[in-house]
Amino acid sequence: MEVDVTTKFIPLDFGASGTKEILQNVRMILATPKFSCPMDRDFAWDPDVLDAPMNIVQGKIAQRLVEAIRKYEPRAEIVDVSFEGDINGTFKPVVRVRVADDSA
Repeated sequence: MEVDVTTKFIPLDFGASGTKEILQNVRMILATPKFSCPMDRDFAWDPDVLDAPMNIVQGKIAQRLVEAIRKYEPRAEIVDVSFEGDINGTFKPVVRVRVADDSA
């Protein structure tokens, strides 16, 4: 099963398991900048390129998101990384992941 994961806020389900747990973990990685997790400062991705030109930023962030997801949620296979943006220059990552369907 392939699913698009975004940074859209969805309340945490502490009892999540299977596919729901994997997708929740990927969403958490996307929404968490490096150094913001007190007990694991290296968790997630490094946003230090955010002020660079847009064409450079998207490539660097895509690379860092892929690395972070592979490290912290290896059960998710990354299919694609794209970005949704608006006229003001803000953009948010959309990561398509493939997970084994466990009917959860």
